Amino acid sequence: MLRARHLLSIFALQLLAAPVFASEEPLNLTDHWAGYLSLGIFFLAYLFVMAEEFTHLRKSKPVMLAAGIIWATIALVYRTHGYTTEVEHAVRHNLLEYAELMLFLLVAMTYINAMDERLVFEKLRIWLVRKGLGFRALFWVTGLLAFFISPIADNLTTALLMCAVVLAVGGDNNRFILLACINIVVASNAGGAFSPFGDITTLMVWQKEIITPQEMIDFWSFFALFIPALVNWLIPAFIMGLAVPNEHPEPLTEAGVTRRGAKRIVFLFLLTIATAVVFHNFLRLPPVVGMLTGLAYLQFFGYYLRRTRTRDESPEAATDAGHIGDPVAFDIFSNVARAEWDTLFFFYGVVLCVGGLGFIGYLSMASDIMYHQWGATTANITVGIMSAIVDNIPVMFAVLTMLPEMSAGQWLLVTLTAGVGGSLLSIGSAAGVALMGQARGKYTFFGHLKWAPVIALGYGASILTHIWLNDHLF
Repeated sequence: MLRARHLLSIFALQLLAAPVFASEEPLNLTDHWAGYLSLGIFFLAYLFVMAEEFTHLRKSKPVMLAAGIIWATIALVYRTHGYTTEVEHAVRHNLLEYAELMLFLLVAMTYINAMDERLVFEKLRIWLVRKGLGFRALFWVTGLLAFFISPIADNLTTALLMCAVVLAVGGDNNRFILLACINIVVASNAGGAFSPFGDITTLMVWQKEIITPQEMIDFWSFFALFIPALVNWLIPAFIMGLAVPNEHPEPLTEAGVTRRGAKRIVFLFLLTIATAVVFHNFLRLPPVVGMLTGLAYLQFFGYYLRRTRTRDESPEAATDAGHIGDPVAFDIFSNVARAEWDTLFFFYGVVLCVGGLGFIGYLSMASDIMYHQWGATTANITVGIMSAIVDNIPVMFAVLTMLPEMSAGQWLLVTLTAGVGGSLLSIGSAAGVALMGQARGKYTFFGHLKWAPVIALGYGASILTHIWLNDHLF
């Protein structure tokens, strides 16, 4: 009996990312100079992250440097107290969490890049542009597509695709472009919230394998957020839609053709998602194993495309790489190379920085204040508001490191708020930041800020909808 309790205690400590893994008396550095220094370094690094639009310093640089300094500081203090292996064990624990997240995202990004290289998204963009829709119709169509594509293709990719459509037809109508971009950001973030493949925060919760008193939160559990997420988008969309100019742009006549193998790559991506879900839900394997297995599907298909590339070649195809029968060989590693490496290394810095602050003891303090003094509902709503300012990734990783004991309804609530809370400000999500760059001068921080009260209305309504609709999960 004692042995069982001892094993259970060790397992609990590992899940909670406790400050020290191998020591019976861990050091609490929250009132130590090393703790204050680490906290200051993290906030300084994040100021640089938030100012990326103005400094043009890639966000991975400051957080990676901060992660190294924080852990070096911790290791120095522990060595002076005679501890030799505790910090190493803690760092390895955080590296394992990062490795699972990074490899999962790398596979997803590779598939997205492969579909982009085969002109899948370009054909969708041209198809929408050629429809000759009015501004109001286009406002709703791009929002609707953003909501339903982002659960599969991730919110950032979806937002960039829909913004390209808006810019192509919007012309000089800056009012339409601003409203459409805000709508796209809100819709893509909302659509990503109910799918592990749509938003990093939802993916992090799924991979953490949260077990509540009622049930384990698996892949299908997140679909309970579908209607709350839909409400989050529809309310501000309806209000903003009234302000969209009732005009028709000049129709465009671009022609779009995908490259050979495009449809089969889309199918393989869906098969990869299914593999990851089956591996995790039925075989109890980490989702990343299913994703890497799915990457092998793409590798074999790339081999097939290279071996059979002369079969459909023609003189026309040889002179135009954008036509069916493109003789240029498909190279999967070129798509791997085109992954968002800055984003992947940014995740490394965030995971290690937040893990270091948790090791010091700050996350335990925050957990006690937020989840014991404020209550889970207030804390989780606050997490969403914080994600609009700080970014949802470090906020959600901090919550997962705290691992407060909550019901399934509360875990889904924090997944929802962290996912859609970033829509409150243009800098609160990767989709918003990317669109400010893509539609520079037309979609701006202050332009988005004017509609923040309307977006906040949808944010509050989605929370109330979740609490009411999924009452049995609380």
